Amino acid sequence: MTMIVRNLQLVRDRITTACMAAGRQPDSVRLLAVSKTFGADAVLQAATDGQRSFGENYIAEGVEKITALPSLLPAGVSLEWHCIGPVQSNKTRLVAEHFDWVQSVDRLKIAQRLSEQRPAGLAPLQICIQVNIDGGASKSGVAPADALALAQEVSKLPRLQLRGLMAIPEPAPDFIAACAVHQRVRELFDQINRAGTLPAAMDTLSLGMTADLEAAIQAGSTMVRVGTAIFGGRS
Repeated sequence: MTMIVRNLQLVRDRITTACMAAGRQPDSVRLLAVSKTFGADAVLQAATDGQRSFGENYIAEGVEKITALPSLLPAGVSLEWHCIGPVQSNKTRLVAEHFDWVQSVDRLKIAQRLSEQRPAGLAPLQICIQVNIDGGASKSGVAPADALALAQEVSKLPRLQLRGLMAIPEPAPDFIAACAVHQRVRELFDQINRAGTLPAAMDTLSLGMTADLEAAIQAGSTMVRVGTAIFGGRS
């Protein structure tokens, strides 16, 4: 058993325990393994233990793994790739052609380019809108007050499917504070769905990382993005 496989089991146990504490079913939370800065061999180890969804922050690095891994995987096994880092206009074609999800859309211009550049032969690109829930000037994400309008516009674009919201709150000093900030994202998620102006209700709330996944699950996260607790520290 490799370190990555052991770590995956520990993270899955954390998710199960957190779900039980929140009165939720463990299968209501998906695990996204964040493999940025780790090579294809690390992804392959996780894949041998049944992990299928992987997140990449750096687009060129992610595309290298996406193109290299199919020949290394057992027959019939395919992986799902999520772009979770900032997307610049000059990288939208790479993202549209290779990734399955983009969780970091915070501008209509980026969504429009992804829509135009998504190959017709691929399934619709799954989209989460990134919300800057803390209001930090240096952080990516749409302002909460503008999230509904952006969601409405993204939902109209062809070859995209709006799935939900993603946020990366600042580290909180304790569990209660972490729950509170995650709850603000959950309330925004519910508010947008209650507006009734989207073609279909959003079903994905991407919240929580290695340090705060328990608080995120308590607040209602349906997908946690975990890197360090699976792959180890990054240099």
